[in-house]
Amino acid sequence: MPLDDARKKMTARLVDSLYTEAMLLADEARSYFDEVGRSERESLGPMERVAFSCESLKVTTRLMHVIAWLLTRKGIASGEIDEEDGNGQARRLGEAADSDPAAVADLPPGARAIVEGSIDLYGRIARIDREMTEPEPLSPALGLLRRIERAL
Repeated sequence: MPLDDARKKMTARLVDSLYTEAMLLADEARSYFDEVGRSERESLGPMERVAFSCESLKVTTRLMHVIAWLLTRKGIASGEIDEEDGNGQARRLGEAADSDPAAVADLPPGARAIVEGSIDLYGRIARIDREMTEPEPLSPALGLLRRIERAL
């Protein structure tokens, strides 16, 4: 089903901005979890250390899915990837495991900020991905109902 232009194309500026944000967050996460986070991790109890390690893996997974999705968008915009192929199921945003809010709350402040940042960025990209592939609503009222359902 063909998608209308407003839904299937994001501006290069938006993609570039999101890509920059994702790369900065990935660099911040790498730096934190490889350096600063190691000493903070050692001060945690055994269960908190496991949660810390799990959350660092979830951050990495979220960011890699986001970066791959954004690179696909860049490839489509530049003509390197066929639009039909780029919008196929295999090129959609990959699934990422949810974080346990209680475990995140127990993390050191630096780790918590990175986890929350990755959740926020992944959520925004997931919403864009979903909206780009949903068919146009049959009526404005139906479209409004769908938006309300997604918000709740």
